[in-house]
Amino acid sequence: MSAATDSNPDAILATARQVLQTEADALTALAGRLDHHFLLAHQLLLHCHGRVVVSGIGKSGHVGNKIASTLASTGTPAFFLHPAEASHGDLGMIQPEDVLVALSYSGESSELLAILPLLKRRGSKVVAITGNPQSGMARLADAHIDCHVEREACPHNLAPTASSTATLALGDALAVSLLVARGFSAEDFARTHPGGALGRRLLTRVSDLMHGGADLPQVNENASLADALREMSRTGLGITTVLDGQQRLLGIFSDGDLRRALESAPVDIRAARVCTHMTRNPVVIGAAQPAVEAAELMQKRRISALAVTDTDGRVCGAFNMHDLLRAGIV
Repeated sequence: MSAATDSNPDAILATARQVLQTEADALTALAGRLDHHFLLAHQLLLHCHGRVVVSGIGKSGHVGNKIASTLASTGTPAFFLHPAEASHGDLGMIQPEDVLVALSYSGESSELLAILPLLKRRGSKVVAITGNPQSGMARLADAHIDCHVEREACPHNLAPTASSTATLALGDALAVSLLVARGFSAEDFARTHPGGALGRRLLTRVSDLMHGGADLPQVNENASLADALREMSRTGLGITTVLDGQQRLLGIFSDGDLRRALESAPVDIRAARVCTHMTRNPVVIGAAQPAVEAAELMQKRRISALAVTDTDGRVCGAFNMHDLLRAGIV
């Protein structure tokens, strides 16, 4: 690249846009070519009784790593195998019930061509993704998907760019079509991502956050406002539940209820009963509910704390927005 081009912002942006357009055109053409070959590959992976093994070398290997990771995180057990290592012992990682997804744009990767016949003799199925339907890999495969592109985004039409993007996109298409076919849910996805923010949001239950037992703020219906305030201060949740003798919820007394009581008329907090000023029929949530649903409910109703009930409808806990914040739910 000349110094003039290197310092020309318009030329740089034009090149970048051309790359993106070339790759976008390649994907559009690829989508239009999907046919029964893709369906056959999908069925082989869907009905695989073992694991999906993805293999490729060079840029195809890097793409293959990502495809294997995407498959594994979306309900299709998969791992990546380097084809050169396979020829030196790692071929034993592939069992007859596994399916190999072999990646090579030319379809003539010597490392893969060396192991495909061996796998076929063992009974393993092979899905090949290449840019040449007449290639050696395509002929050996049980299913072949054509990822041919008209040209690479590289100005010399050499560096794998549009072709590697097409291969990656086909891997995503397979993974998502399998996800849909398996009925893989958002909660299933969270189980494969327990360490991430999504996992916390989808896997955390109300019971994981609530304050129960001795930490549950509670008074009986004959308690005074002073008793309720002491209980609220003890637990720091901004509310106290008002319960009958069977742990059934009669109401909730909150900071807001106290403010409204004091604004309406002079109140003797030692003489006034909490049952007179509590909120009856308050919003509650079940202990087994996802915490993210609790966050949505609190935001919708514009409240900062909730009482929690068990399967018998008895109060078993309480929590507030700060608990959701600490857990990374909101």
